[in-house]
Amino acid sequence: MFSALSTCGSILLVVAHLTLVCPQLTLAAKCPASFSLPPSDAVDHVNPLIGNGGDTPNGSGGMIPSTAPPFAMTRWVAQTHENYVSVTPYNHTATTIHGFQGTHQPAIWMGESGQVVVVPGIGKEVKSQFSDRGLGFSNATEVITPSYYRVELDAGNGHVILAEQSATSRVGHLRFTFPRGKNGYVLLEATRSTVITSTPTNITYPDGTIAVDAERREITGSNSERQDWIITPTSTADSASHFRGYFCARFDKPFTSWGVVQNGTGKSGATEGEGSLLSAYARFADDTSLVNVRVGVSFISVEQARRNLDAEIADGVSLEETARNTRTAWAEKLGRISLEGASEADKEVFYTAFFHTLQYPYEQDEGGQYYSAYDNQVHKGVSYTGYSIWDTFRAEWAWLILFAPERVPDMITSMVQDYKEGGWLPMWKNIAETNIMVGTHADSLVAEAVVKGVEGFDLSLAWEAVYKDATTPPENDGNTTYSDREENVDYEVRAGLSSVYAEKGWVADDVHSESASRTLDYAYDDYAVYRLAEALGKSPDIVTALRDRAMSAPFTLYNNATGFMEARNGDGSWAGPDTGWTEGDKWAYSFDVVHDIPTLIEYRGGNESFVQSLDAHFDGGHNDHSNEPSHHIPYLYSLAGAASRTQERVREIAQANYNNTPTGLSGNEDCGQMSAWYLFSALGFYPVNPASGEYVVGSPFFDKVTVKLPGQDTPLTITAEGAVSAKYIQSLTVDGEAVGAPIIRHEQIAAGADIVFKMWETPQAWGGVEDGDSVCILPRLMSVLEWEREAGECVQVQII
Repeated sequence: MFSALSTCGSILLVVAHLTLVCPQLTLAAKCPASFSLPPSDAVDHVNPLIGNGGDTPNGSGGMIPSTAPPFAMTRWVAQTHENYVSVTPYNHTATTIHGFQGTHQPAIWMGESGQVVVVPGIGKEVKSQFSDRGLGFSNATEVITPSYYRVELDAGNGHVILAEQSATSRVGHLRFTFPRGKNGYVLLEATRSTVITSTPTNITYPDGTIAVDAERREITGSNSERQDWIITPTSTADSASHFRGYFCARFDKPFTSWGVVQNGTGKSGATEGEGSLLSAYARFADDTSLVNVRVGVSFISVEQARRNLDAEIADGVSLEETARNTRTAWAEKLGRISLEGASEADKEVFYTAFFHTLQYPYEQDEGGQYYSAYDNQVHKGVSYTGYSIWDTFRAEWAWLILFAPERVPDMITSMVQDYKEGGWLPMWKNIAETNIMVGTHADSLVAEAVVKGVEGFDLSLAWEAVYKDATTPPENDGNTTYSDREENVDYEVRAGLSSVYAEKGWVADDVHSESASRTLDYAYDDYAVYRLAEALGKSPDIVTALRDRAMSAPFTLYNNATGFMEARNGDGSWAGPDTGWTEGDKWAYSFDVVHDIPTLIEYRGGNESFVQSLDAHFDGGHNDHSNEPSHHIPYLYSLAGAASRTQERVREIAQANYNNTPTGLSGNEDCGQMSAWYLFSALGFYPVNPASGEYVVGSPFFDKVTVKLPGQDTPLTITAEGAVSAKYIQSLTVDGEAVGAPIIRHEQIAAGADIVFKMWETPQAWGGVEDGDSVCILPRLMSVLEWEREAGECVQVQII
């Protein structure tokens, strides 16, 4: 599907691909054999630079080539830029490195929190300020893998500092090789200037502390940096304002001198400081060339950062051992999928996507406890943060249920704890809630998990939290706009629930921003809560009320005169076709009733008319795969009797929006959702309606995929011989049984299965029927499972 230079042995794939982008780079750094253990073809094909290019954040994935294990609390990355909202700390086009940063920025549109930077240098003058401390480098000297990073830094006058890096979840491990006799030092930056929005002139100066303990060979510190504080809900803002990031950096060589630097002014021999623009440094003996520094981080205290350091990378552990442990963690996950019929470039795209999906949400607990910014308390238990739920409920969560099932109960537990401590389930939690995006899609996460058999969390409390989302409006709901990143407002949750939605079925556009998107999102969330209520055996009145609202609300926006969804004002008048949308338009959202496609098809004139509208959407250039509202749309053909169109569109989208270069993602990765779309599509199916527990069939990309699902003895094998060149499906079987509709149920694959696609070069009607015949697809209000259980009548659709 994609073209790239072939690579071999231990030649680093990410550098090899750079020769395509930068022809002047003719040399590729090799990964030392000691950092390639254990052997893993999957990990070797991860290209951490995919998604790091583009001239704007939305023109790339917003990803960075970080080293850390899956779901790590802190990721470590070479710092080429001072990051803030929409700016990453590393970009492959840079020519200078200004340190090595432990970052908690979960996605490019979110702010940094409690970061720390480690800066190597030589010479009598300690350079602490970002603009002064940059050292030149060449991409050709970089080795970039998920578990190990290496670069040669030009320190001037022909001198080179070799910098190497690995990490565990809460500890960064750096090793610097200094030229002998050149006054090598390492500086720890505790506080810096910070940009609190995407406007570079909006600068604040977080406060912090720094301390040097030469006897312990430690530099410790803290800072209050949290760039999203400006959009914290007002009822949580005071508690969240106490947030601090802490660190404990321990060296393996004694200090010969040390000092504190504040705002560029150094004080030799000083052992502590506080305030803004604050750093401290340590120097080493002239004959010292190799220095290891391990940096434990914490959201609780300096002492906890020290405990994290001792627990995860004890004294005497080599960088090679740290990197091997982290590589082992990646190999255990990524090695669960093997591909046959994939090119080297295909493997890079696939395994990097897999790598991206296992980074968020990230761990927030430490040693069996966690700091909560909702109530400024330390609690016992597990915790996660970095929940981009408006994005990830679509497919990323389904991917985690399959490939990280051991994490999912704790992730739900974390969300329920947020509810206990802050009053609501998270929407976009970045240490604290941020009110970003619309809808309460944590409802979907809980419901999908229950529908798919996930256990191990407080189901009663989860139901309480989800039901509150569905039935309780936010404070001041009738007079608060809740525009994107609106400041000085409380929890947004289902804004508009009390104005019109609960009574008439739509969110009023003359009251709330993004009203049309809210209406459609709330309807889907109601469906998710309905599925959960049904699974838990809640009263028929609750089940019926949720189901009826879920099914009726979307179509209150359907304008028969135009054939599109359209926002409405409180009095029922149309607000106009181009208002009320969230990161999309009338084209994308007019297909956004994922829980009731049969009725949507009816509203749009039946199958043939619906397929024509899908064609108009794609052929007219309206499909924007760089943003999530379009992700499910190519799969809708399959639900209107035109499965071959889905098979065509999915292949086209994959080829146009994914490749193995820094600009290899057409849009923001959004905590794994862009990659989850590709991964599911490559396997041949996609969760159009996540809470249904079903997947709509597309077109598998490879001849054979073998999946070892965690906790299952039977593999999931997906055989599609000839799929690389033949995209159409003539027939499909699961464990030998023919699939009569282009739907695969989660229960069919969750414990392993044998899926066989018979691929064909030309379009085929589903199941071998001829044009004009009819087939049975999903009936309205029911999943396939419900239909079979209740022996309901199927909905006949004509093959186009």
